[in-house]
Amino acid sequence: MLLRMYLRWAEAHGYATEILDTTEGEEAGIKSTTVEIRGPLAYGYLASERGVHRLVRLSPFDQAHARHTSFAKVEVMPEVASTSEVEISPDDIRVDVFRASGHGGQNVQKNSTAIRITHLPTGIVVTCQNERSQHRNRTSAMKVLESRLLEQELLAQEEERARLKGKHVDMGWGNQIRSYVLHPYKMVKDHRTDFETSNTTAVLDGDLDDLMGAYLRAGMGEDA
Repeated sequence: MLLRMYLRWAEAHGYATEILDTTEGEEAGIKSTTVEIRGPLAYGYLASERGVHRLVRLSPFDQAHARHTSFAKVEVMPEVASTSEVEISPDDIRVDVFRASGHGGQNVQKNSTAIRITHLPTGIVVTCQNERSQHRNRTSAMKVLESRLLEQELLAQEEERARLKGKHVDMGWGNQIRSYVLHPYKMVKDHRTDFETSNTTAVLDGDLDDLMGAYLRAGMGEDA
């Protein structure tokens, strides 16, 4: 649902998107996915989406149609503009090659083209399997790794600034930034700005501008 929401948002703003990697859930849905979104100010807008998102709904996978609460973590990373921004030593990475996953049939890769790169100092793991070329998957995976390392550094700087200001910052799982409640009532609420709307259908269809705008205005007021 979140993947569809962000793809629809990007489409509405004329941004180009590319799904770099997807891991299917064990029973249904998506366990994790990596999407590249390209366009003017894309990172600036999407930085407002970083954090834990909470969904409350009647689960379609439960025969009793019980109310379920689920969580998903969204990470937002800027593209590294030059190699001078992030330096990665070849000795700091481990590269594993494996067959791209699929649902069977003719689309299953017969060759090992998917790439998994582990950054040993930080433990960050990046996979890419959308391309049929091992070289192109490795290039994409290294690009994502560079972005994740840059984002980690930016987050560390942000936490340090917050610490000096005396503001508590928790980037962990227990601190959701937004709730999407579809039952027993309909509401989307951003817990950082208290912005809320009952039009859950529009939000999940990618109408995020009001939510993003409230977050950005709150940030500007904080820095003023």
